[in-house]
Amino acid sequence: MTEGPWYYCLKHHAVEPYDGCKSEDRLGPYETYAEASDALEKVRERNEAWDAQEEDVDEAGDKDADWNPFS
Repeated sequence: MTEGPWYYCLKHHAVEPYDGCKSEDRLGPYETYAEASDALEKVRERNEAWDAQEEDVDEAGDKDADWNPFS
């Protein structure tokens, strides 16, 4: 495969070069074809990490609830 940038097309569920679908339909850019092909897995991993962070904040309570800039 040639060098990137590579993109993952959400419309066609395929990796494509720069001259592919419009930007709003794809993820990237990625340096390699392999990175682009793993794009959805990376998105899933990041979403799980963000969800876990939100759960941690919820369990600890709203950290900003008692904050007062005038105290």
